[in-house]
Amino acid sequence: MISLRRLSSSALVLLAALAASSGCAAPSSAEPAGVVHFGYEVVAAHPHDALAFTQGLAFHDGFLYEGTGLTGRSSLRRVELETGAVAASVPLPDDWFGEGIAVCGDRIVQLTWRNGVFRVYDRRDLRVLCDFAYDGEGWGATYDGERLIVSDGTSTLRFLDPETFAARGSVQVHEGGAAVEGLNELEFINGRVYANVWPTERIVIIDPANGHITGWVDCSGLLASRPVTGAVDVLNGIAWDKDKERLFVTGKLWPWLFEVRLVPNVSPPTP
Repeated sequence: MISLRRLSSSALVLLAALAASSGCAAPSSAEPAGVVHFGYEVVAAHPHDALAFTQGLAFHDGFLYEGTGLTGRSSLRRVELETGAVAASVPLPDDWFGEGIAVCGDRIVQLTWRNGVFRVYDRRDLRVLCDFAYDGEGWGATYDGERLIVSDGTSTLRFLDPETFAARGSVQVHEGGAAVEGLNELEFINGRVYANVWPTERIVIIDPANGHITGWVDCSGLLASRPVTGAVDVLNGIAWDKDKERLFVTGKLWPWLFEVRLVPNVSPPTP
């Protein structure tokens, strides 16, 4: 049975992201001077497997890496960007529900939702290296070059050692003193964490040093810009090509993967 938490109605929902800088340090109580709101422009649309329940996305050395979910259908994949073809795929055990992924050098870490396991792969051949146990739910994951950053659907981002998965701190994500929950798939871009806010059409941009929100991306209408047949679910999946500075987004069961460019917007996104 598909959980309502991971599969909303067949609404068309979306995504996009980008911008900012700064690093990671101790939390601060001061709010940012201003929050930037973005819209988007579609640069390109690439085919995407409409049967892939996308839970995690990353880009490395010319390929997309994708973690898919649903019990009995979860996998880790290497995907050709231009064609959407699956170049390699490794299934998870049938009773596991796959979640976010992070490329950590020559390894890929994949979370599971409620199975209490991180699975670690060799990035070069997707060979399973080991499994690590952890407490709580797994939703999104990314890597800042030093720490694994994970979400669990609340307003908390946790920092873990990428080798041992030992805890290395956490931050509460907030805006104007109010916690922002539903943090899902993550991507680290130019010193900021970009997060899908489940189950909305927005991406939030977070300073990982203190949890302050520095920006929002309104992705309304993204999937509606291309032909769609069949049921689709929420936008979920952010990938950043740091060499060419390209931003890619897709969603669960979406037939398209979009390259987008963020456009500053004077109006805040509609809640």
